[in-house]
Amino acid sequence: MVEGAPLAISLGDPAGVGPELIAAAWAARDSQELMPFVVTGGPDVLRAAAARRGLNVPVRQVFHPNEAADCFAFALPVLDGADGEYTPGEPSRAGAELALASLHEATGLAQAGEVSGIVTAPVSKARLAEVGFDHPGQTEFVAYACGYAPGDAVMMLAGPNLRAVPITVHIALSEVPHQLTSALIERKARITAMALARDFGIERPRIAIAGLNPHAGEEGRMGDEEARIIAPAIELLRAEGLDVTGPFPPDAMFTARARATYDVALCMYHDQALIPLKALDFDQGVNVTLGLPIIRTSPDHGTAFGIAGTGQADPGAMIAAIRMAGDCAMRRAGLFDD
Repeated sequence: MVEGAPLAISLGDPAGVGPELIAAAWAARDSQELMPFVVTGGPDVLRAAAARRGLNVPVRQVFHPNEAADCFAFALPVLDGADGEYTPGEPSRAGAELALASLHEATGLAQAGEVSGIVTAPVSKARLAEVGFDHPGQTEFVAYACGYAPGDAVMMLAGPNLRAVPITVHIALSEVPHQLTSALIERKARITAMALARDFGIERPRIAIAGLNPHAGEEGRMGDEEARIIAPAIELLRAEGLDVTGPFPPDAMFTARARATYDVALCMYHDQALIPLKALDFDQGVNVTLGLPIIRTSPDHGTAFGIAGTGQADPGAMIAAIRMAGDCAMRRAGLFDD
């Protein structure tokens, strides 16, 4: 990573809220103290999205990320390359191709060390599948691009009030008990602990682990996964010196009092982690990928086709994702004073 390199932001689906939120984030760059960033493609899309939102956002096409810092104060830098039409609320194959090209370019720049990290705007997984995208989501794509197995990249959702990691992610709920193993919990807990120390400045993170079943199984009356899978993993992680507690009844571990006792919650499945995060921090929630050689964050919401172009979308999560990526990059570079 080149010291002082900007972040790269992928455009997301041009029919969604991503382009207008990128423009809104640039417009708030000074008040939010955001580090310079460059968007990978879509200059015409960004101009149109900003205008639709009533924002004065000059777009400057650049040919290399290192040009971003020179113009960031007065224009939104966008790398010369792929572009398309701004069609809010009307997703298309061409839009999906543009979103995928932008994601590829941002990821490649991060791997090459030309940018400090990437922020990925929301995409439609269904639309991407139509143009050959065969990953469950952007998290898995970025892991694959870095040469990592999907299980070695951990998705953490983070906001002002909660950090949560789903142990199993994009699978059917009926598959969770079959895919949940002690080894999987152990691996994701280790990756989470190392990443929180390296990228978030939490030297010895407190990790709370949720149960799978109601009342954490209630001593086997409502399932035995807690005793058979989760508790042995916790015991081993403690023996390794990690500060791990649980398994806790999931319905009680997200109260304000409970959240004060841990730095991150490890949850057994997707919605167990995302429901409390979105309930508490929807407009500031960030999806951050842990355990990779590159930094990647994303606003923790979707394309919101239904409100794209209406000005209703809140830029808070995009701004939070940019800020978090910048903070993580500065910590890796040894420039962040915790």
